[in-house]
Amino acid sequence: MVALAALVVAAGTARLGVWQLDRAAQKRALQAALDTRAAAAPLPQAELATDRVAAAEQHQRRILLQGRWLPERSVFLDNRQMDGRPGFFVLTPLQLEPVPRAAAPGSVIWVQRGWVPRDNDVRTRLPAVPTPPGAVQVAGRVAPPPARLYQFAADAEGPIRQNLDLDESARSLGRPVLPLTVVQVEAPPGGDGLRRDWPAPAADVQKHLGYAFQWFALCALVLLLYVWFQLIRPRRRRPPAD
Repeated sequence: MVALAALVVAAGTARLGVWQLDRAAQKRALQAALDTRAAAAPLPQAELATDRVAAAEQHQRRILLQGRWLPERSVFLDNRQMDGRPGFFVLTPLQLEPVPRAAAPGSVIWVQRGWVPRDNDVRTRLPAVPTPPGAVQVAGRVAPPPARLYQFAADAEGPIRQNLDLDESARSLGRPVLPLTVVQVEAPPGGDGLRRDWPAPAADVQKHLGYAFQWFALCALVLLLYVWFQLIRPRRRRPPAD
């Protein structure tokens, strides 16, 4: 009975270790795809995806957008950190200029413009972020929306939000919103006071390798304990024959 239990546990932990190695291989492939996209030629604005499946294939592509800011609809995502400091991610919708062959002319795309620290005295006091009027060009890379944080209730109407919902923003703006965002990588002429120390996209391969090591180590420990307590120790304690 003990042997069967040890065998089941060892087989289960070994299988989990193999599964984590498989996940690591998948993440390596994903990281290679991200690196390839980042090194590719800039994506033409007319080829921006209009559905979520196609959008995922464009993440990390470089792009130069042409459009007009909608600064009155800017959103400040709360509880976002940079270098361990609390602050806001500043996102502003950009009304795209019509371009030839565009899949959805006149659409809006959310731009992750940068990070700004929170006021230590008045938590809800927002900084003034200079936003150029008229037609602008925005250099960046295609990205998914910022990671969602846990929230206890639906966000109230207003500039400070916990998360950004693209579908809800389309209803609020009254315009079609593309199912992706663009991370701005260059400050506009004259600056805007925002930090853009965006972390490089990573697929967390090392995390899965660490989990695999833990499962394989547990498998080896179960087998060693079984061999010690069921085979070696009883023989060591057996009295010698006369």
